[in-house]
Amino acid sequence: MSKYETVVGLEVHMQINTKSKVFCECSTQFGAEPNANTCVVCTSQPGAIPILNKKAVEAIVKTGLALGFTINKQCTFARKQYFYPDVPKNYQITQSEPPLCSKGKLTINVDGKEKLINITRIHLEEDAGKLVHEIGSRKLDYSLLDLNRASVGLMELVTEPELSSPQEALSFLTELKNIVEYLCTSECNMEEGKMRCDVNVSIRPVGQKGLGTRVEIKNMNSISGVRDAIAYEVERQTEVLESGGKLIQETRLWEAEEGITKSMRTKEGALDYRYFPEPDLVPFDLPDSFIEDLRKQLPELPKVKKKRFINDYGLSEYDADYLTSTRMIADYYEETLEALQDKKAAAKPVANWISTELNAKLNASKIDISESPVSSKNLAKLVSLILSGAISGKIAKTVFEEMYEKSLDPETIVKEKGLAQISDESAIMKICDEAIAESPKAVAEFKAGKERAIGAIVGLVMKKSKGQANPQIVNKILLEKLKA
Repeated sequence: MSKYETVVGLEVHMQINTKSKVFCECSTQFGAEPNANTCVVCTSQPGAIPILNKKAVEAIVKTGLALGFTINKQCTFARKQYFYPDVPKNYQITQSEPPLCSKGKLTINVDGKEKLINITRIHLEEDAGKLVHEIGSRKLDYSLLDLNRASVGLMELVTEPELSSPQEALSFLTELKNIVEYLCTSECNMEEGKMRCDVNVSIRPVGQKGLGTRVEIKNMNSISGVRDAIAYEVERQTEVLESGGKLIQETRLWEAEEGITKSMRTKEGALDYRYFPEPDLVPFDLPDSFIEDLRKQLPELPKVKKKRFINDYGLSEYDADYLTSTRMIADYYEETLEALQDKKAAAKPVANWISTELNAKLNASKIDISESPVSSKNLAKLVSLILSGAISGKIAKTVFEEMYEKSLDPETIVKEKGLAQISDESAIMKICDEAIAESPKAVAEFKAGKERAIGAIVGLVMKKSKGQANPQIVNKILLEKLKA
């Protein structure tokens, strides 16, 4: 057991899912040509006046309501002052006190144990631009400035220092990302920088109440990276203390390729950002009706949906967990069931097809379910063909391959390739007679009491019928004939 315990706090920045920026009408489209999505406001031209995007406020309030926050009705903005090489005006429009959302919570689950994590605040602010240090594979000896991201709306969520392991941080971020994606208040695409995380890590002797010396790791852009950076930093800090050294308060960067953190700058104490009220944005109060209307718009959240899937559809904990792991998967599942008449009978087969066959294909193609070549409607048709006995499960896999490769209707594939299941008892009886005649050893073993020997005869029937004979009818006929 370690002599030290880990204390972690997270600051999570999520790009708000709006079509235009938070203080101007420029597009938030990702991947546009450098400085294409800019205007006099987001390039900080003298005299330009910011105008607040109402949708950004709605997104933060909805997120706060979903996480049990108190919504502060007074909406005020401040200027956060310090030198920004990627913000020409050298201040960031943000919220100081009060933030839009105060004192929320999120329950995480690690190794089967639940833990409640308190969240200090969520506030609204604008993003900075982006400094470009390389073009393609060519590294530059100067920096270029792209202001497409400047003034894009962010919600910053700050936790209490209550996480105590890399695994807890990973669980928190995974759960948070899932909830926010369900709300559609942020896309949380970390590859596109739409969700970023600063991590505060310290260690202290077990039993000590006061916090240890805090180290901040900046701008993490993957959840697994956050976990790995915390694990490395805890090990590094432990080694420093064990060797008689002293930790310093500093900001470090995570070098993913090397698997280490590197010092960026030291911090003697809290930075004085010299906040003062933003004179161009007048404080205003949010009406109760505004907040309540947003509360009514909240969707069914992951944990509630998971419980319903288990109760209504008889799914296992494992299946329900996977099917609610993202809103896209949950929606696809329910859209598939909606197209089927007997939802109870179809619930488990549909879950299996999505979590196994379809998931494997999507992973191999490196795409998510929203881009699936197999529509929910066509998957419903495939499951319907299986349940009705029109095709066997084995043939269904062949049909599914065609569906995925060519985006075809399963009924069309079955018809064109002659894959319909044979359920005509007279036709199957003829094939069974041939198989029995060709399997004297298996027949003798079965009659001697080795009932498993029937499997060899069933296999021969299926081979002769090219997998199209109805397995239930095959077993029924063979048993009748062998026991006669």
